[in-house]
Amino acid sequence: MKKLAIVILNFNGKDFLEKFLPSVIQYSEGHEIIVADNCSTDESVLFLQENFPKIRLIINASNGGFAKGYNDALKLVDSELYLLLNSDIEVTENWLNPLLEVMKDPDVAGCQPKIRSFNAKQNFEHAGASGGFLDKDYFPFCRGRIFQKIEEDTGQYNDSIEVFWSTGAALMIRSKLYHESGGLDEDFFAHMEEIDLCWRLKKRGCKFMVEPKSVVYHVGGGTLDYSSPFKTYLNFRNSLFMIVKNHEGLLFPKMFRRLFLDGIAGIRFLVRGEFKQLGSVFKAHRDVYLKLGSSLKKRKEIKKNSTQFNRKGLFNDSILWQRYILKKDLFSHLPKEKF
Repeated sequence: MKKLAIVILNFNGKDFLEKFLPSVIQYSEGHEIIVADNCSTDESVLFLQENFPKIRLIINASNGGFAKGYNDALKLVDSELYLLLNSDIEVTENWLNPLLEVMKDPDVAGCQPKIRSFNAKQNFEHAGASGGFLDKDYFPFCRGRIFQKIEEDTGQYNDSIEVFWSTGAALMIRSKLYHESGGLDEDFFAHMEEIDLCWRLKKRGCKFMVEPKSVVYHVGGGTLDYSSPFKTYLNFRNSLFMIVKNHEGLLFPKMFRRLFLDGIAGIRFLVRGEFKQLGSVFKAHRDVYLKLGSSLKKRKEIKKNSTQFNRKGLFNDSILWQRYILKKDLFSHLPKEKF
């Protein structure tokens, strides 16, 4: 069994592969690099075959989104560690060694590098920044990014710490745990599926880390723009999927509170005249109800396999309250005693 396989899921990303795959090859010597193509309709496959014939190519039989795409591909990859890497990421020299060092701790299930923006390289990038957290209502945020507020990276979050979730944009994870936990939830299609995976593993006592000594640059929104109504739909729906599956304690009060907060977001979209975004919220809630039976079955299965919940990385307060009422839009300004 190999030590590490770097697996890039590609869908119509020929331009990204052309631009960023050379840096992955240059700075990942000695490790297997695999591109898993998710039924691309551009010339991605031909481009890889002609220009990178030594790169292993897995062609998935269908495109079921990010989650199913990785699940299908990783069934064919025999390696102790996986590194799930977005196609729109530029890696840097010595990006792997710090991550591999973190994984020497057997209690660590997975880790991520520091994610900076490719288009504004002094800034963190939305998808992961310097490690992910959840608040008491299960809204995700990062060191370096709270909602749409992105911080400049001045080295303020350069310490390696335990987090609640590590980003799927560049996630190193133990293959055994990935498969034992069922991998990424294919009902999610895309977005937040890595948070759900981390949450499930933390309910088994596992740890997730960020290692900022490793730095990568992410274009972000390369497949689906951050302002897309479809992305809004996925984020609202998948967040509720996660809560139904993973929330500890009484489910109805927590769901009622989140649905109320989602309603406030819907009113905000209405006032702004963003009717497609408002429609996305309604569709998300509808589909959560339609999938409620299967989500509750998953909840039961997760509880059966849970051991001791590792709560590290949960913020015992409302990030909405901190951001929009108290105007604390920097991670460093959040009350430390709440973590």
